[in-house]
Amino acid sequence: MASKKNVREVALYLLESIEKNQAYSNLLLNDAIEKNKIDKKDIGLLTEIVYGTLQRKLTLDFFLKPFIKNSRKLEGWVLQLLRLTLYQMVYLDRIPERAAIYEAVEIAKRRGHKGIAGVVNGVLRSVQRDGLPSLDSIEDPSARLAIETSHPEWLVKRWVSQLGLEKTREMCELNLTAPLQTARVNVTRISVEECLTLLEEEGFAVEPSPIIPEAIKCLRGNLASSTPFKYGMLTIQDESSMLAAYALGAEKEESILDACAAPGGKSTHIAEKLDNSGRVISLDLHEHKVKLIKDNAARLGLENIEAKSLDSRTVQEHFEAESFDRILLDAPCSGLGVMRRKPDMKYTKKEEDLTRLQGIQLALLEAVAPLVKKGGTLVYSTCTIDREENQETVKLFLQKQADYIGNPAFSERMPEAVRPLINDFELQILPQDFGSDGFYIACLKRKVD
Repeated sequence: MASKKNVREVALYLLESIEKNQAYSNLLLNDAIEKNKIDKKDIGLLTEIVYGTLQRKLTLDFFLKPFIKNSRKLEGWVLQLLRLTLYQMVYLDRIPERAAIYEAVEIAKRRGHKGIAGVVNGVLRSVQRDGLPSLDSIEDPSARLAIETSHPEWLVKRWVSQLGLEKTREMCELNLTAPLQTARVNVTRISVEECLTLLEEEGFAVEPSPIIPEAIKCLRGNLASSTPFKYGMLTIQDESSMLAAYALGAEKEESILDACAAPGGKSTHIAEKLDNSGRVISLDLHEHKVKLIKDNAARLGLENIEAKSLDSRTVQEHFEAESFDRILLDAPCSGLGVMRRKPDMKYTKKEEDLTRLQGIQLALLEAVAPLVKKGGTLVYSTCTIDREENQETVKLFLQKQADYIGNPAFSERMPEAVRPLINDFELQILPQDFGSDGFYIACLKRKVD
């Protein structure tokens, strides 16, 4: 019978799987915790080692480089073992260096042979003896920031050109921290105060959001395992994402289209704001994702949502022109605003992906535009902070669509805390603005004549 893997062996397996299969780290982590029956007291350490090593990969490689004679000959798992051990030595105060090194050498013996164990021991002892190479040796500020915060250099340079060095630095540094879980209280069922009380009685550390009136922040515990979640009193959702429903401004009895809706966070928020009146048509390309929308709506007791599997680029074949009062297009995007939740994402994205995505975003905007009633609202949103996918996409759309204009009046219905960030008819939230995801919203209006 195979012996049970310890925390560092599981971490090594996970880091290998993420790199080989480009699978999402959060899904693999939960699976590995169950499969390996990781003790509750060790889950925190496992999570920290995996996410920390992923977050800091480029920095760790910079630190290791002078100590590895021939990195090309090094097997992939050995490099991962060195990274995760160095992460513990540099960033985790509570783990003695000698213990981290001993564990790494033992894993290398079990997994490889004496020669590999000798290499691992030699590299880590040399780091311990000689200290880390200085980042000051990198003269270019963008290149140094890229290594310092472990972001690809092309991405840092792109952000610096769009946002300036200081805002980019703030964002990159924040991307290295773990996000807080936030949730939206279903105010059609319970008040925020009552929900907070119920959660506190269950042992959760929670507080009201200073940004969104119906949002709460979770400081300890996973709200998805709470009784209020089970009984449809709340939805796990980021505060930035909640702003899309505010921008849309749906009013009772209206007909709304959510064109790229899965898993349904924004659709259910809109449905709640309609107080279960009107109708929300929620579309997604994939049937299994449509099921998520339906499940969420059922759990929350919302009967005004109709979820369908449909490619939103073909909506004109399925719906009459001018059949919706308001449309939300939360478009497919690079997701660069949610990097804290998916640290592995920053190593797989390429610059050309952003240009390719802009083509899809424009095609979707042009497909849904005729479905909005004259005088109606079209909200375009993304969870990215990149100008090409955001401001530039909207600018191209408005140049082509003479019957649409930006609508700065949407600021009046936005929560007070975010109003200073609104620029005319657009809102760009950076992760450092209030610790939420990076997010973009443009509020457009279809002309009456």
